[in-house]
Amino acid sequence: MVSEKPVFLVGLMGSGKTTVGKRLSSFLGYQFIDIDQALIDRTGVSIAHIFEVEGEEGFRCRETKLLEELSETTRSVVSTGGGIVLRDENIELMRETGHVIYLDVPEKVLWYRLKDCQHRPLLLVDNPRLKLQQLIVERGAKYEKAAHIRIQIESDSAAKSARRIQRALDLLQNSKNKGAVADQADPSSILPRSV
Repeated sequence: MVSEKPVFLVGLMGSGKTTVGKRLSSFLGYQFIDIDQALIDRTGVSIAHIFEVEGEEGFRCRETKLLEELSETTRSVVSTGGGIVLRDENIELMRETGHVIYLDVPEKVLWYRLKDCQHRPLLLVDNPRLKLQQLIVERGAKYEKAAHIRIQIESDSAAKSARRIQRALDLLQNSKNKGAVADQADPSSILPRSV
């Protein structure tokens, strides 16, 4: 049985945090919270508008403040924004207060999912594929630093990915040796992490 700590899903935009998160919350009987949607609901404007008016730094400040509130919840699955790991304080907060799951998706799959997307402010540039590749390089190590568990996803359904996360959380909870956690479906995803 998974503890009542919040489960934070991290990964790049397009990695499936919202879709998988909704399935996972259903399987666990937890509430589902999407940080981006919560920010939209609170401000009454789109994420793109927040970026346009306040810049990325203004958006990140709002995101951190909301994360602080959500870290105090129990029995919740939280889909974070792709850049949540850009602030070390966010990584520390998530690791200390919950279970952090990194949805690791190959670049080719991310590009397939995002290539026609017009609502991702960071990809509204002349060469969005190059920008996506840069984001992978810039953020990959930060996602791994944040994660208690890494789940590699390529073509799995949301339900199958959510079940893999659920099994990994159960292993994490029941493990006597908390120095390494493996995704049972993919032994290569073992991440040495203290919990």
